[in-house]
Amino acid sequence: MVKIGLEIHGYIDTKEKLFCSCRAVHGAKLTSPNANICPICTGQPGAKPMLPNKEAVKKAIQISLILGCKINQKTIWQRKHYSWPDLPKGYQNTLSGPHAIPTGQGGKFEGIKIRECHLEEDPAAWNPQTGEIDYNRSGIPLIEIVTEPDFSSSENVEKWLKELIVTLGYVKAISKELGIKADVNISTNGERVEIKNVNSVKNIRDAIDIEIARQEKLSMPVSEQETRKYDAEKRTTAKMRSKEQAQDYRFISDPDLPSLDISSSLIDSLKKNIPETPVQKLKKLVKKYNIPKTSAGILTRNIDVIELFEKTIEKINPKLATRWVTEELFSVLNYNKKTLDELDFDAQHFIELLEMIERKELSEPKAQEILRSWKEKSFSPKLNLKEHRQISDTKEIEKIIDEVIKNNKKAVGDYKSGKPWAINFLMGKIMETTNKRADYSAAKMALEKRLGKK
Repeated sequence: MVKIGLEIHGYIDTKEKLFCSCRAVHGAKLTSPNANICPICTGQPGAKPMLPNKEAVKKAIQISLILGCKINQKTIWQRKHYSWPDLPKGYQNTLSGPHAIPTGQGGKFEGIKIRECHLEEDPAAWNPQTGEIDYNRSGIPLIEIVTEPDFSSSENVEKWLKELIVTLGYVKAISKELGIKADVNISTNGERVEIKNVNSVKNIRDAIDIEIARQEKLSMPVSEQETRKYDAEKRTTAKMRSKEQAQDYRFISDPDLPSLDISSSLIDSLKKNIPETPVQKLKKLVKKYNIPKTSAGILTRNIDVIELFEKTIEKINPKLATRWVTEELFSVLNYNKKTLDELDFDAQHFIELLEMIERKELSEPKAQEILRSWKEKSFSPKLNLKEHRQISDTKEIEKIIDEVIKNNKKAVGDYKSGKPWAINFLMGKIMETTNKRADYSAAKMALEKRLGKK
């Protein structure tokens, strides 16, 4: 019987490191190696930690809450000892360990039991091939989410992790740039094997499949716990060492750090601000607003998008709002390779734009043009309504059609000779002539009537 458990690490999104005031800069934002370091995060003799980063503590609590965990109000910082070049102090400060009390415990998310969530610091980045160590990462706050071995397949893990990533995005606590990495524990019919530091959902799924296949080919069950690494290029797992036990890390409480006392009022305050989960929001969209499940699934993948949508449908027909968010807005974001929170985007401006479509003050092509201009910052579409106002007057539209027909005789001839797609060219000319202001539906009906509909 296959049993799989995960130890998921995510970088908590804060401005400073956990125990010092160095900037917690991630990934591509790094300017150079060892640029954001001090005596504390490089473990210099005599350097003492500052009190833990309050924002990191709050976000660790929020993550624990959204995963259904009970928050422990008093926790003791532990020193987890191991001798690797990436650990300048010779130990890692963590709220985990055999006698530790984690930030949160006893949760459940999407049918999988959460053993615990705890806050800890990240080691430095060590390159074993070159021996180089970059301490920019040393001391950055991490959340570790430990599940029970409730998974039975890689497909199950993949689906659950994707839902977890979206849900953690709702509390805006995890760095989007760096995402997650995981230690994967797998057993088939013997002792468990841990695969360390697998760094993407795809790689996690592949590593599980490859390790299960390896274990099932063995002539005897795995008799000793071990730690392995996954090689994505070779698509193999290789033994690193025998699995460490808790006593190997020599956990002790840290005398330089006071206990972390969490007040009931802080927990209550954070709990009030925890949003509905993506699953809850999806159910509400489908049941309350009759949004198709596929569209609801797209809308709920990002907290900023769903919050914009929920504000919009308070005043706009849900069908129109769904189309404009899932098609038009996403088209703008994808083209500019941005997420909604990277724009200076006012929901009220978006609502005004759709209201003007509903009132037939703007044609949809003109509204699309306005939306595309919001690639950095939105503005009220009311400001230029006079020059953008939709042309709906039948007589004015017919005059424009006469002009287009006069100037595009070949396309007219093509249409009349049985090439119905030629009308798209003529409609393009009408929209071009009116600077996209013509009522598209009314203009097309009038054009078809004028030419004789094919």
